[in-house]
Amino acid sequence: MDAQGRGQAGDNNVDPADQWVFDPDTGNYELRLDPAGQAPARPSDRRAPGSRRAARKPGGDEVGDTDTRPLPTQGGGRRGGRGADEADERPSGGRAARRAGSRAASASVAGPASRRKAKPKASGKKKVLYWTAGVVGFVLVAGCGGAFYLYQQLNGNINKVDVGVENDAVSDGPVNVLIIGTDARSGKGNSGYGDAGSVGHADTTLLMHISKDRSNATALSIPRDMITDIPNCPTKQKDGTKKTIPGEHGVRFNTSLGQEGRDPGCTWRTVEKLTGLKIDHFMMADFNAVKELSTAVDGVEVCAAKDLNDPKSHLRLKAGRHVVKGEQALAFVRTRHAIGFGSDLDRIKMQQQFLSSLIRKLKSDAFSSPSKLYAVSQAATKALTVDTGIGSASKLLDFGQDLKRVNIDKITFATVPVLDNPNDPATVILDKAKADPLFAMVRADHALAKGKKGKKSSGSVKKAPPELVRVDVTNGGGPIGSAQETVDWLQNSKGARLSTNAGNAPTKLSATRLEYAPNQADQAATLADWMGLPKSALKKSSQDAGARVPMKLVLGKDFTAPGSPITAPTEMPDNVQNVNADDKNVCAK
Repeated sequence: MDAQGRGQAGDNNVDPADQWVFDPDTGNYELRLDPAGQAPARPSDRRAPGSRRAARKPGGDEVGDTDTRPLPTQGGGRRGGRGADEADERPSGGRAARRAGSRAASASVAGPASRRKAKPKASGKKKVLYWTAGVVGFVLVAGCGGAFYLYQQLNGNINKVDVGVENDAVSDGPVNVLIIGTDARSGKGNSGYGDAGSVGHADTTLLMHISKDRSNATALSIPRDMITDIPNCPTKQKDGTKKTIPGEHGVRFNTSLGQEGRDPGCTWRTVEKLTGLKIDHFMMADFNAVKELSTAVDGVEVCAAKDLNDPKSHLRLKAGRHVVKGEQALAFVRTRHAIGFGSDLDRIKMQQQFLSSLIRKLKSDAFSSPSKLYAVSQAATKALTVDTGIGSASKLLDFGQDLKRVNIDKITFATVPVLDNPNDPATVILDKAKADPLFAMVRADHALAKGKKGKKSSGSVKKAPPELVRVDVTNGGGPIGSAQETVDWLQNSKGARLSTNAGNAPTKLSATRLEYAPNQADQAATLADWMGLPKSALKKSSQDAGARVPMKLVLGKDFTAPGSPITAPTEMPDNVQNVNADDKNVCAK
């Protein structure tokens, strides 16, 4: 293992694609992995009559495989195999001849051969892995990153970074995976894109949340130019020593990686602070991963609603559908000047379209043959850097098996909501009014499918306008100063000028409560919507209130901040950019 944590794989001079063998008894492909320099243990050397042998054409010629080399022979019975009276072809003379004679003598004493299939002798030097259509794994790819079913022989491809946190590969609860695409210009295939020698940034970042029941997944794209805070970050240096990189306030999100010596663990901690979600694992890759992966799958279909010509990324596409790979695929995910307003937010839409299509291609086609599976796995692992919790092929295999139940139509990409930064037009700031409920949904493990609003019932309450919402706010268990903070928010952000700070409540409450009269139902509906109050928080009295009598809002121990929902919403906030991974009609505009 070298200083970067990359394992050194041996070379057994065998094309791995030739190690995949189809077993007609099980309907599976078997991957035979033999140690370097070791000849495969051949069950045929101890084969009972009637055992499986290489298939032959009429006339005795062996049926050739599409590869240049015959696939490893497998032991065990075979449907429609040769009869016991067909002689095996074996080398004559020497020990081979003596062994053949010994077997013949034994057979004459023991009597007729058993009709039961012979069990091949287990070998400690050989492991057999199975691949079936039902076990193809859930693919995670973002900009320059991804995860696949990886096999032991691919261990040497995987880079890993010790970020000071090592979680188990498989969890019983929800799983949060940070996927980072770095724009580093060093390394194979990464030069020639400007900023020569750059150590890279968190250029493309997604937080992939996989639900506890593995029924759905949400991928949150985090804008690279969003202003945020980066916490102090402990890092492990190449010589094994530890160094804490000081945090920064009010800087671009993409500086959480590479700058000041920050490693992926710094981006990990920045995203945790931003979203309130605990991250389990990270995966990071570079420009070259897009080129190699798109080539390995024979191209990815993309759509352009108009002619695209971006001189910066060198993308040139006519309106319509195209299959892109290699440099053209990279140009597609880097393009922003030819679409929308030319911002990074527009580029995120391009990346989400590309990734959705790539996932569909991988799930439907990439595992259709052993050679293609191997090519995709090689492309992915060579460009992949992960945390130590999934830093081996076996751990990644376990990880993939755990996530394989997520269907494509249950994967939703969404962009973290932001606003233009009034102090710097080249950057954006978090739109807390939309982002907080969005993050709350993910933390509560709610599916991020676009909400379908049902028809209003005849008994639905019409909401009152802000200027008619009259409420007294008291603090009955929230943080100190919550009542005044809430009143300020209601008056300045919502236009509720009739809200008043009524001080501390006489008793403490575990849950926030809104008391209102029947004739204040429209005001209560408006305030509950603003505050994200559940129905259980609404307490209606039996008598109507006077014209100037306010409602009473008591902030309980469950209150954290004005605008932060008391309970997580079950529908995505309005106007949050999102796309379903199974939507084939998305086109760049």
